[in-house]
Amino acid sequence: MRRAVSALIVRGLAESLLCVCGMSQSRITLGKTGEDLACGELERRGYAIVARRHRCRMGELDIVARDGPTLVFVEVKAREGRAFGDAAEAVTWHKRQRIVRLASEYVMRHHLNDSPCRFDVVSVQFDDHRPVIEVFQNAFSA
Repeated sequence: MRRAVSALIVRGLAESLLCVCGMSQSRITLGKTGEDLACGELERRGYAIVARRHRCRMGELDIVARDGPTLVFVEVKAREGRAFGDAAEAVTWHKRQRIVRLASEYVMRHHLNDSPCRFDVVSVQFDDHRPVIEVFQNAFSA
């Protein structure tokens, strides 16, 4: 009996660690696919990818890139279909504020105070299983 209970506890812990913030595996896969496509599009446009999924105690920056001399913090939103609106619409005021705080921490940690910065959003919308990628440069300001 104890072994069965212990096994359930361990399994539940493993599942909770694998499913970040209660996200299903399909949503995690969608997010990673969206980020891969976003990186490809940004590189095609001449951006240099500096970091992906930069994590700190406050959260995560999806992509940090350089567009010439400008350091760009990129939020990626991927959606299957348009039932819940366009992907870019999911970058709410609260989300923007968190990204600004994360970007400030990144700039300070990497001693990039003299670097011009901006915030872009990449929307990856899967319509009929085909990705439609839109890049919104300077989508919001600090």
